Amino acid sequence: MKIVVAVDSYKGSADAYDIAEYIEKGILKTAPDTEVIKLPIADGGEGTVAILNKTIGGQLRRKVVTGPSCRPVEGVYAILPDGTAVIEIASASGLMHVSPDRLNPLTATSYGTGELIRHAINDGCRNFLIGVGGSATNDGGAGLVQALGVSLLDCDGNELESGGGALNKLVHIDTKRMDSRIKDCRFIIASDISNPLCGSTGASYVFGPQKGATQKMVEILDGNLSHYINVVENFLHKEIRNVPGAGAGGGTSASLIGFCDAVIESGIDTILNAIGFESHINDADLVVTGEGQMDLQSLAGKAPIGVAKRVKAYKDIPVVAIVGSVAANIVIETLYNNGIDSLVSAVNRVMPLSEAMEKSGELVTNAAEQMMNLIKIGMRI
Repeated sequence: MKIVVAVDSYKGSADAYDIAEYIEKGILKTAPDTEVIKLPIADGGEGTVAILNKTIGGQLRRKVVTGPSCRPVEGVYAILPDGTAVIEIASASGLMHVSPDRLNPLTATSYGTGELIRHAINDGCRNFLIGVGGSATNDGGAGLVQALGVSLLDCDGNELESGGGALNKLVHIDTKRMDSRIKDCRFIIASDISNPLCGSTGASYVFGPQKGATQKMVEILDGNLSHYINVVENFLHKEIRNVPGAGAGGGTSASLIGFCDAVIESGIDTILNAIGFESHINDADLVVTGEGQMDLQSLAGKAPIGVAKRVKAYKDIPVVAIVGSVAANIVIETLYNNGIDSLVSAVNRVMPLSEAMEKSGELVTNAAEQMMNLIKIGMRI
C-alpha cells in the first residue's frame, strides 16, 4: 500500500514536517510494509518559504528588517533555482514577532515585508511569490509600499505614521521615489482567503480581533482602510477594494495589487503545483491530509480542502483528514462534499488546549494508528 501524507502545520503545536513524521509513525505501527510519501505543505502562511525551499531547493537569505512593532527582527526569504523570491509576510510582519499582550493593529506596520522585497530585488530577483498569512498588521500594506519608496502624505505633507490607525490621515500619494525596478517585477500573492478589503467580511472585522483589535478598534480600522483605499484608487485609477482576497494580510494584498500589479492565486494550489503533487499521488492508494483545526476558513481554500479537491479532480483516491479539532460552527457534511472521505480527530478525550498542544506528537501518532486499524478492518469485511 502507498499512502501520501500531505499535511499542513498544527499552529502552535508542530510544523508540517513534524506532523507528517507523526502520521507516518502511526501508520507504520499498524502496517509496517506501507510506503509512506511525506509531503509537508502550506497555503501561503507560515511555512511557505521553508517548504518550497526544502522541497524544490534554493537559497535562504536572512535580513534584519523593521518588525511589526517597529523594532528590528530577522526576516527570511528564499530564492528558488529559477530566481523566484518567496517571501512570507509572517516572517517580517507576523504575529510571531509580537507577544499577545502587545498586539496593536493600530500601530503595527508591514514596512519590514517591503524591506524584504527590496533586498530580494537587490539580489536580482524579479519574480515574487508573496505568502500573506499570519500577519500582525492591519495597515492595508501602507508600510510595505512606503518601504518601496512610495510617499503617503497627510495634509501637512508629512509621511504617515505606522499602522492602521493613521490611514485616515492620507491626503496625497507621491510615487516619484518608488523603486523603479518594481515595474520589471512580477508579483503573485499566495492566499487562502477571498475576503475583500473592507466591510463585515473584510480584513478588520474578520481578522482584526486575532491581531488584538477590540470591537471599537475594528470599526476604526475598517473606516481607515476604506479611506485609504479611496485615495489609492483615485490616485491609481484602479478598482481594488472589492477584489476577492484584497483583505488578506491585513489588507497588504490591496497595496500589492494596486502599486505592484500583483495577482492573487490560491495559496495551496500554488504550493501543490510547485511540488508536483500529481506525480506523487499517481499510484497512491490513500491520501492523508490535515491541519490543527477544521473551521469555516478551511472551506474557503485552506490546505486540507485544497488537497482533497486536487486529489478528486485528478483521480478517485480516498482522502482522510487527521485534525487537531473541528470547530463547532462547521457542518461535517460540507467536508465530505469537498473531497474529504473521512475525518479523524487527534484529540481523543476532553482536555485543555495547552495539554493537546503539548501532546500533539502522541495524539497525532495514535490517530494515524487508529486510522490504519480501521482501514485493515474494512479490508477484511
